[in-house]
Amino acid sequence: MKKILILVLSSVLFITACEDLDQAPDNIASSDSLTNFSGVLNAAYYYQQAAATPLAVMADFRADNMLMKEAPYTDFHDFNNNLTTSMGDQFFAPIYRNLYKSILSANNVIENSVDDVQIGEAKFLRALSYYKLVLVFGDVPVNLSSAPDINDLSILERQPKEATYNDVIIPDLMEVISTLDNSEISTGRASQLAAQALLGKVYATMGNYPNAETFLGNAINSAAAAGVTLESDFTNVTTDGNSEIIFATQISTTIDDEYDFSEFTVWFNGTEDKALLPLNPDLINAFDNAGDTTRKNLTIDDTPTAFKSVKRALGLESDWIEIRLSDVILLYAEALNENNSDSADNILTLLDPIRTRAGLASLSGAASTQGDIRQLILEERRLELAFEGQRWFDLVRTGAVDNEMGQSINANYYVFPIPISEINASNGVITQNTGY
Repeated sequence: MKKILILVLSSVLFITACEDLDQAPDNIASSDSLTNFSGVLNAAYYYQQAAATPLAVMADFRADNMLMKEAPYTDFHDFNNNLTTSMGDQFFAPIYRNLYKSILSANNVIENSVDDVQIGEAKFLRALSYYKLVLVFGDVPVNLSSAPDINDLSILERQPKEATYNDVIIPDLMEVISTLDNSEISTGRASQLAAQALLGKVYATMGNYPNAETFLGNAINSAAAAGVTLESDFTNVTTDGNSEIIFATQISTTIDDEYDFSEFTVWFNGTEDKALLPLNPDLINAFDNAGDTTRKNLTIDDTPTAFKSVKRALGLESDWIEIRLSDVILLYAEALNENNSDSADNILTLLDPIRTRAGLASLSGAASTQGDIRQLILEERRLELAFEGQRWFDLVRTGAVDNEMGQSINANYYVFPIPISEINASNGVITQNTGY
């Protein structure tokens, strides 16, 4: 997969710090003189990189896949307000700030470019950014301008997540679907298929499974024509440019990811002293109980001296996969089940191609009730998508947090703390999440 040319802008306003906006590349005097917005669009892609490490750590270490071993990082597992101060700026500030930088770059393209394809890509990146922000933080400030009035602090007020979904994310993705095609899907750029799949994930996260079924189904039906097919060999599912990637944030050690004090590899491979031997035995048991030797061997190394992720071994030489086809198929099966749209066996049969390549038998006949099917799909997603930034958010979406974590967890801790630095920079206009 060829790397998107990154043209780093001289400076970008992230609205939470109320700095001056200057979206111009360093060889152009000012943003209002731009006529070619390709560099600004590339900046919107670029800022997605800094979300990879925080999302990976939040999704797998907060859940039951990985473990922190050293205080205060064990706060990830304690579900109290300690995360606010112990790791607030280390894990949560980079994703918060850089996603808003991506949004502001996207806003600039949307407002000023006359290229419909550029505008479509920018709207996809804006929707993706807000989706991640809502997923992680819940209610967040919403800004749809490239040049907000920095004297108007009301723009920093957090908006209900439902409004962000309905007024920004969904309309943006609907327009992307009608604007983009799939001709650039192999280049790492946004596409119609990526927008269909992301919109399906958005609706599932909202609990709107009828719409999730529609858009996930559309994505599956469009995939083959776009050149997206399931890999026959599970070994390849996280390699760059593999056939089932629908959208990935491109990462390379040659590009500064703005998370330079750490990156997700060290947390998952046991070379970060805060997470030595980080595998959670519960994940090993899940593979063993399923008889899932193939995916286990290609996902983890559970030897006593290693006890780490194999999947994440390439680190910054492996792109961060945002959406791949098996994720969409599994989520589509979930939507069908929640909607009672098909028989139990037909729903479970959808999982056959994913399980077959893992050397596993069909689940047809393994369950008949909606609850049992829901659990089977959740377990399949865990083993298929381990260490891909999904597990915690899957538990929250499906209401399975307490059952899978083996404890009663206050729903306040389903989201993460707003970075203290952002609250302070806003003079308290940005408020903290309840419980933190």
